[in-house]
Amino acid sequence: MRPPEYVDVVDEQRRPLGKTVPRGAALGPGEYLTVVHVCIFDPQGRMLIQRRQSCKEEYPDLWDLTAGGGVRAGEDSRTAIRRELLEELGLDLDFSGLRPYLTVNFDDGFDDIYLVKLPDPPDIASLRLQPSEVRDARWVDRPTAEAMLDDGAFAPFYRDFLGLLFAMEGRPMGFLRP
Repeated sequence: MRPPEYVDVVDEQRRPLGKTVPRGAALGPGEYLTVVHVCIFDPQGRMLIQRRQSCKEEYPDLWDLTAGGGVRAGEDSRTAIRRELLEELGLDLDFSGLRPYLTVNFDDGFDDIYLVKLPDPPDIASLRLQPSEVRDARWVDRPTAEAMLDDGAFAPFYRDFLGLLFAMEGRPMGFLRP
């Protein structure tokens, strides 16, 4: 059995509260945690997605964004997404100097989402999938991802949120069109 992972607890302004708790522990009022996701796109605008293992507690067997997970105690968002991407798909990208493209608030915290467009994307066969987490990976365009969502094969994101990720891919930072 693996030892528990610990996460730093922050307040609503994301200021550290000097408290760590085991991942999955109940949080008190005004306590939050941080998770991260990355969406990797190829030059054709397709997103690299992964299929979660059937043993996963949340969304088993469903397709998901490129990679994601919790920010461990002592990590920042960039360090966490680099680690998650390396663990889950065997890709080592340098996130230094990058900010999350957007942050989504949820009941227990903050989800920092990075969007990365690779000029020379990896072939699926070259990925090193983490056996305990990832069952498969593939490149999909927006209509395919939305059809998978409609068919119940994708993690239950809001359709408009998934569309937003594809719409923002490769665009300048922000919500205004140049």
